[in-house]
Amino acid sequence: MKKILAVSLMILIAAGSVFAGGSSDSSRTLIGIAMPETHVQRWQKDGNSLKNEAEKRGYGALVQWADANQLVQNSQIESFILQGAKVLVVGCINAGVAPMIANAARENVHVIAYDRIIPNSADYEYYITFNNFKVGELQGQSIVEGLNLNAATAAAPKQITLFAGSPTDGNAFFFFDGAMSILNPYIERGVLQVVGPYPRTSADRANFQRIATENWQAPVAKTRMENLLSGDARNVTLDAVLAPNDTLARAIIEALRADARYRDKLPVISGQDAEFDSMMSIKNSEQYSTVFKDTAKLAEAAIILADALIKGQTPRIPNSVIAESIGLGQIGDTGRKRVVTYLLDPVLVTKNTNFNAPLNAGFFTAEETARLR
Repeated sequence: MKKILAVSLMILIAAGSVFAGGSSDSSRTLIGIAMPETHVQRWQKDGNSLKNEAEKRGYGALVQWADANQLVQNSQIESFILQGAKVLVVGCINAGVAPMIANAARENVHVIAYDRIIPNSADYEYYITFNNFKVGELQGQSIVEGLNLNAATAAAPKQITLFAGSPTDGNAFFFFDGAMSILNPYIERGVLQVVGPYPRTSADRANFQRIATENWQAPVAKTRMENLLSGDARNVTLDAVLAPNDTLARAIIEALRADARYRDKLPVISGQDAEFDSMMSIKNSEQYSTVFKDTAKLAEAAIILADALIKGQTPRIPNSVIAESIGLGQIGDTGRKRVVTYLLDPVLVTKNTNFNAPLNAGFFTAEETARLR
């Protein structure tokens, strides 16, 4: 095992350190932090927040980002194990990480799945995330409010098209199902009509795949929106777009702006992550909403959990609930077992509701905050 890890580490070092951050002190217990990518802004923040929280508690910390490449992340995880990490905090890319989680278990290394379930694995015990079904509910509620659907009629229905996140990210299914739990009653009443594919829930895998966005890539969402505008939506004016995160919401807006029908008035468009560019878009009355997940609090909670595991203590995570206790145990289902899952609460943000929540939480730089005020 150690020989395999040594070879992998040599390969990784030879490939360069473009996705690496931080350094470790060999005298301190090491926590390895494996983040999935950098093209979604929040993962850069998360990795740095986790490292800072670990170091604040006296641990050594290494953070690496994998550019959405599972093979790269697997090598990074192997390197952490070889360097003696006692805990791994892993925001995985897809199920291909499972063999590395098994390696960690054989080396008695604790693994915490961070904001994404590690699927197809029975080799770890803990998952920490936000209430991702509620994230979707908030997205759906923002569309209801933005369209004033409670006053809409079947004689003049509102038009919506649906986007979902990456099918390799288990959270994407919860986001979508939460949103549709809010929107489906309006669709059934005939006051909201779906343009394009309509999976009632993510259980309709064929149609869900048609609206999914591989690896959360903005160009994929933009191309699909362009195709919708020249295809299913060519003879209607869309009133809303269910967009699962901010990166995709901005790509969708870019496609819409190129269509003369939407240059002066955009549909109600949801989002998630409270990215700075989307907060500016909301301030400018373009994107309608986002969902703020205070990832600094999530990072803090993950390191509190790591600290308890290293010390052999019973974890107590402030401001969280265990998913099983509120009937959402399925959020922690890896496909092979249910892991203990801690959930933090998300917050809906619109121009007129909770807009200052991420600002007051110190989520942005001083310069960004000043521009948003």
